[in-house]
Amino acid sequence: MRGIVAAVQADQLPGEELVTAGLRDLARGIHSTEALLVSIGASRLRDLGFPVSEPIAEPELRLYELLSRESPDGAHSRYNALIRRLVSFERAAECAS
Repeated sequence: MRGIVAAVQADQLPGEELVTAGLRDLARGIHSTEALLVSIGASRLRDLGFPVSEPIAEPELRLYELLSRESPDGAHSRYNALIRRLVSFERAAECAS
């Protein structure tokens, strides 16, 4: 990650591990849970200065499908938890920049 967060270490932001992994996977063309999550937040993450490569198309649907395959009964709650972590990260990065 770029020097986006001057006052706070980026690794102190909530959800940083998901965003870092997602940026890495997206750059490598890997369609992981984290890459799909970064694709969902691509526009806002770019606005915050994060180097988001080409996002995956229809990331919301694909993320839910992936989570459904992994755990059909827990997909909905897991999806919502991941979205909350993404939003928390974006808000914290915005405040820290």
